[in-house]
Amino acid sequence: MVVYKRKKNTRMRAKTTHGYGSMKKNRGAGHRGGRGRAGSGKRGDVKKPSLLWKKGHKHKGKVGFKTYNRESITSINLATLEQKLPSLIEKKLVEKNGEIFKVDLSKLKFKKLLGTGNIKFKYEITADYASEKAIQKIEKAGGKVILPKAETKTIPEPEQNSE
Repeated sequence: MVVYKRKKNTRMRAKTTHGYGSMKKNRGAGHRGGRGRAGSGKRGDVKKPSLLWKKGHKHKGKVGFKTYNRESITSINLATLEQKLPSLIEKKLVEKNGEIFKVDLSKLKFKKLLGTGNIKFKYEITADYASEKAIQKIEKAGGKVILPKAETKTIPEPEQNSE
């Protein structure tokens, strides 16, 4: 014969504690100090390594991705360059030859030129990288972009068999 046992809390619907005694004893993980490593602080049972208490150390274990030898590419838009042009000329970071402004982005600590914005002047810009849109806009205005790092890929010509 099967014995069906009534759950303890069936008659506790209107009670706030539901038979757990104090309210704070059944409040999530409050009574046991937390979940996981939480709550194992100064008075924890286990001696924690001193690494955890060093200044600025937030957690233990491996977190995130490791990136080695990755080059960070800082970029600037045409609109920003146009906006900062007077102050750059004043600081002698940009040269003016006639109507053309010569800009070396490496002096400005930028590596890439992006094409957001419209330009009014003619530029001769030296950059490591440039977007196609930026090159088009500068050439349309009568300037040019010099890319010294650009690798030109040559397709080898097929050898002719002489039989």
